[in-house]
Amino acid sequence: MRSLRISLVSEHASPLAVLGGVDAGGQNVHVAALAAGLARRGHRVTVHTRRDDPDLDPLVPFGPGVVVHHVPAGPPRPLPKDQLLPYMPAFGDRLGEHWGAERPDVVHSHFWMSGLASLLGASVCDGSAGAGPPVVHTYHALGTVKRRHQGAADTSPPGRIAIETAVGLGAARIVATCRDEVGELQAMGVDPERSRIVPCGVDTRRFSPDGPVAERSGRPRLLQIGRLVPRKGADTAIRALAALPGAELLLAGGPPAWELPHDPEAGRLRDLARALGLGERVRLLGGVAPSDMPALIRSADLVLCPARYEPFGIVPLEAMACGVPVVATAVGGQLDTVLDHRTGRLVAPDRPAELAEACAHLLARPGLRAAYGRAGRKRALDHFGWDRIAAATELVYRELLDRSGSERSVHPVEGALR
Repeated sequence: MRSLRISLVSEHASPLAVLGGVDAGGQNVHVAALAAGLARRGHRVTVHTRRDDPDLDPLVPFGPGVVVHHVPAGPPRPLPKDQLLPYMPAFGDRLGEHWGAERPDVVHSHFWMSGLASLLGASVCDGSAGAGPPVVHTYHALGTVKRRHQGAADTSPPGRIAIETAVGLGAARIVATCRDEVGELQAMGVDPERSRIVPCGVDTRRFSPDGPVAERSGRPRLLQIGRLVPRKGADTAIRALAALPGAELLLAGGPPAWELPHDPEAGRLRDLARALGLGERVRLLGGVAPSDMPALIRSADLVLCPARYEPFGIVPLEAMACGVPVVATAVGGQLDTVLDHRTGRLVAPDRPAELAEACAHLLARPGLRAAYGRAGRKRALDHFGWDRIAAATELVYRELLDRSGSERSVHPVEGALR
């Protein structure tokens, strides 16, 4: 089969970014790994991201077959992603100009603002160079879900949900990361027949049972990894720890350790631990270098993922790839990745007693933990390696390209900005 020219659009999440910042995390990893995986399959990949530094070169090689294009749109400095919407029309215009000169076979946008810019850019390209390229879209997170769980604390721009709906109606295909997302999109009016499920992936070579193990304290170790934001449910994990005598809880994520004393969420969690008499058994590690993460996971008896909602969740995959059982809430993508009573346990969100009971059951049964760990490793290898994810994504592209031109058409989304 012929090689494809593929454009990945990721307006705020560059594959070149240093992970650990407020807006640098799972999407950066996903786009970087997908780009590399598609290139290994023989395709030419360009990742378009907003220029946030005046010293960045317009085109930067990322790896064999992959180049990062820094698109001028808005001030060339870092901005919180929730402030980027006003610059998306300019981002789309620049994409359209680029694609008019070098038309990709397919565009795959990541996150809702990238979807808006991509559809605008394809429309610009359509007017200047014949039919615009078809647009495939992955949301990574949905505004409807965020608003439902965060309410007034949601900092998304007011027009997010309307634009997400317009993107869902305008894109030729939606690549959803889990079944739960397809249902959410259907409720928004997006035809499920146009959605295809391709999960996020994990580097099964880097995350494996073999390799260095971080130092242990001698206590049974529970580990939670993720940004320090309330929706991740670290407070639920702390409350559960109160019913697990002798165990310790490590919280990895958030700002660097030296900034933790000034972080409001870190302070809230520390206050809760002290109030429950758990101060010495709860350790906030701050941001952990990606190179140190596999060893930290291997040191855990259980990895906890107690989020109140989770669009997909890469941490369960990393834990399973390392052969460590997962205790996760039965929400979002975790319903697809964690097999209850096979690779770990699924519990209800905001239920500390239920979380504690599942952890106690597994901590008391090392043989069962080992069996869950082996099953998790096999599941990661069988379903979530990045080469498999890249191949499944390519199938979506080729299925779309085999359709007639009318079935690949791009729908204008300008009205969504008003």
